[in-house]
Amino acid sequence: MTRRFKLIVLAGTAMLGAITAARVTAQPSDAADPALAALVARGEYLAKASDCAGCHTAVGGQAYGGGLGLTSPFGTIMSSNITPDRRYGIGAYSYEDFARSVREGVSPGSKRLYPAMPYASFSKMSDDDMRALYAYFMHAVKPAPEPAPPTKLPFPFNQRWVLYFWQLVFAPKEPYQPKAGRDAQWNRGAFLVQGPGHCGACHTPRGPGFQERGYDESSPTYLTGGVNDNWFGPNLTGDPGSGLGRIGEKDLAAFLKTGHGAGLAAFGSMVEQVEDSTQYLTDEDALAMAHYLKSLPAQKPSGGYEPHAQPDLPARNGNRVDSPQSVGARVYISFCAQCHGVQGAGVPNVFPRLAGNPAVITEDTTSLIRLMVEGGNSAATISGPPRQAMPGFAQTLTNAQMANVLSWIRASWGNDARPVTANDIQSLREKIHK
Repeated sequence: MTRRFKLIVLAGTAMLGAITAARVTAQPSDAADPALAALVARGEYLAKASDCAGCHTAVGGQAYGGGLGLTSPFGTIMSSNITPDRRYGIGAYSYEDFARSVREGVSPGSKRLYPAMPYASFSKMSDDDMRALYAYFMHAVKPAPEPAPPTKLPFPFNQRWVLYFWQLVFAPKEPYQPKAGRDAQWNRGAFLVQGPGHCGACHTPRGPGFQERGYDESSPTYLTGGVNDNWFGPNLTGDPGSGLGRIGEKDLAAFLKTGHGAGLAAFGSMVEQVEDSTQYLTDEDALAMAHYLKSLPAQKPSGGYEPHAQPDLPARNGNRVDSPQSVGARVYISFCAQCHGVQGAGVPNVFPRLAGNPAVITEDTTSLIRLMVEGGNSAATISGPPRQAMPGFAQTLTNAQMANVLSWIRASWGNDARPVTANDIQSLREKIHK
């Protein structure tokens, strides 16, 4: 149910429409049973918080019908049909079958699931959560009578029995237990971030077994940033440079709900996460997630921002040309300043600021380069501002020009981060075939 290894297509409106279609209400026959109706409603909320539709709905396909290709280092994994169709979906699953699949990654017949589905995170969910999800999928989702394309990975990754050992070593198995000494809001936020939200699937670095290097705040690497499908999920700890140290709880909660906050805007796979999942959180749950994230101490610091610093322009530009005459500055004025401003301040809730933006000054430049090459768009949500698009410059600028402008941005207005090279640009272009 995760999008973490998804082939990002930035489908935007098409995907949002599919998710809207997934929001099916309980069948009329259920209305006579208030308890079941309440259980179904809770399950629908958990399905959104878990972003089940985001991976199990192909672009243009039926909600939860599967067939979306999820890219991984081992090949493309096809998401399964999780509608209540008895032949092609999960309609024949008992509750025990369903719960074991979601929390342990083992479907009926002892078929081991690839960790593209974040069952390591969903293990934090309780039996009550599972019963609510089961009720929702069995009573409120329209069956899709079509098989999802099978996953075909090369040997030895097609040997699912090996996943028994992966799950034994790497996958947590215990539901979330509230931490003593922490208030209810913190514990609610911790549960949502670690469990249904599975934030670590994108924002935690991976180990040699492609396992997440930590599943909660007890690990110093948890949520310190990770690359999946050529997008970098940034550091979510309290680092004041490229982390959340300078972002307030209310701004962070607004970001989760609308894709905008503190002058920042969601990009890449986070756009879909906001559109398909976090925009549907209650205000209280969004604040709880922000409260938990803001409690995390700074880890793996990178980048710096001093808004009142007087830059040493020759050193920062790597030459003796004054900033206004440098290639990077001239490219910025020509192609970027109209939206992001001459001083990199952006336009609140429209175009993100670049001055002090954690995603701009982070050590890993994967997402910056990808946005420069292929462009992107902001989130379209119920309560947020209209969608805005950024053009790609693959056909407009050379690798050297893109490297120069990114380096200039990362060293201007108080930003302090390492330069980007033309080789960095070329390397990523080859990976994404642009």
